[in-house]
Amino acid sequence: MPPRSPQRIRLSPERRASLLAALQRHFEDEFDEPLSAFRAEGLVDFFVRHLGPPVYNQGVKDATGFLQEKLADIEGEITEQDDGR
Repeated sequence: MPPRSPQRIRLSPERRASLLAALQRHFEDEFDEPLSAFRAEGLVDFFVRHLGPPVYNQGVKDATGFLQEKLADIEGEITEQDDGR
């Protein structure tokens, strides 16, 4: 069995079904055109494969920046408390 790619996004069956239904509704509402389950699955696979990794990476980058800011705040508070004693 080949090793798993860390960039591969996996959807739970529930999440996948929800996305498929939402995509089919979107096509019906926006384009007045039905989208078959087969085509919807192909589109979901395409978007997950091509958009999943960059969106995931951006989320990790944003979370890292947020945590770095919080750690800098904590470090500043500790420094202030040490200077005041």
